[in-house]
Amino acid sequence: MVLATAETTTSLDFGPAVALSCRECGARYDLGPIFACSDCFGPLEVAYAWTPPGDAGAAKVTREQIESGPANIWRYRALLPVPADVASHRNLAPGWTKLVKAENLGRELGLRSLHIKDDSGNPTHSFKDRVVAIALEAARNFGFHTLSCSSTGNLAGAVTAAAARAGLDACVFIPSDLEEAKIVMASVYGGRLVGIDGTYDDVNRFCSELIGDPLGDKWGFVNVNLRPYYAEGSKTLAFEIVEQLGWRLPDQIVIPVASGSQLTKIDKAFKELIALGLVEERPYKIFAAQALGCSPVSAAFKAGHDFVRPVKPDTIAKSLAIGNPADGPYVLDIARRTGGAVEDVTDAEVVDSIRLLARTEGIFAETAGGVTVGVLRKLVANGVLDPDAETVVLNTGDGLKTLDAVSALARPTAVIRPSLDAFRTAIADHS
Repeated sequence: MVLATAETTTSLDFGPAVALSCRECGARYDLGPIFACSDCFGPLEVAYAWTPPGDAGAAKVTREQIESGPANIWRYRALLPVPADVASHRNLAPGWTKLVKAENLGRELGLRSLHIKDDSGNPTHSFKDRVVAIALEAARNFGFHTLSCSSTGNLAGAVTAAAARAGLDACVFIPSDLEEAKIVMASVYGGRLVGIDGTYDDVNRFCSELIGDPLGDKWGFVNVNLRPYYAEGSKTLAFEIVEQLGWRLPDQIVIPVASGSQLTKIDKAFKELIALGLVEERPYKIFAAQALGCSPVSAAFKAGHDFVRPVKPDTIAKSLAIGNPADGPYVLDIARRTGGAVEDVTDAEVVDSIRLLARTEGIFAETAGGVTVGVLRKLVANGVLDPDAETVVLNTGDGLKTLDAVSALARPTAVIRPSLDAFRTAIADHS
């Protein structure tokens, strides 16, 4: 692994963030463009210095403070590594997407209280706008002139769009066999889009090499040298869910897993909200969802392992097709600690679940959403998930990005001549 050079950043503005901390050994570092511990090579994450509830003499984060903020992720700026005036910066201001009470789907699956957190409503129609928005602020702090990433598709589009809005250059890297809609979206905003013959893991290795080369100088790779900041953006999903539920933790939540970062940061956000006294502490269960064609974390969970064996992806859920997930072991820990599970579904179940969600709730999910709904369905059927508990499932992207998955089945009911007789015959045939 190539380590970026650390810079002392005491004069820069990261809001409440005070350091980077190793998740494994606890070593602390100045806030800088680094992502791995030099002592043990563990992942670094952002540490904060919030005032604990009950302490006097310093500002506290309150519900009222958050609720008075803008209807986007910047309402949570006091909980993120961003400056207080971030809402005035040129960015896409993602977030505050709908939490849909899914009564129709819940009734069909036998769930008493089901919600869909539908993140397809973000500017580039996926949750990746959240993480990129935080990484962009870090890139500005460090004086980077180019935003970059390795991507399975959604992130590439989010990076090029954010760079366009911010007036930065962009150069993003993707596997060359991605869905056409994601290739178009990543390139339409300008910048450079480079397809690489290989899997996402090959692309990611290449980007790690590029960071150590003069070509990559002053480049902010959102999911490599800016990863500690980037990953914090996923917490805003959890913050919104809790606030939209009336400042209450859900009983159980189903989250798709690619690298595993999103799931680990949702768990981190729940714990931070409890520590800050913003929600009442109560048990919650976290369930992880993977596609069978790329399910190394699910396989490890079922085998009782605490390590994840890499696989070569082979699934229509390309946005989840990371065969060597960096946060896989932490996903295992969280699922076991909270009493959850890790499950997978076939490509056929993914397609069927996309259609089920569309038919029952009017939400057209991309393949990752089909994975989470499919796993939700399987967990209920197998008696693993409590049907009476308040449940949230994530849809992280728009189905228009993965049309190929359902195009063969989503066709006109009939093609007729423009006459009433022809229509009567057609509807009789399909009644």
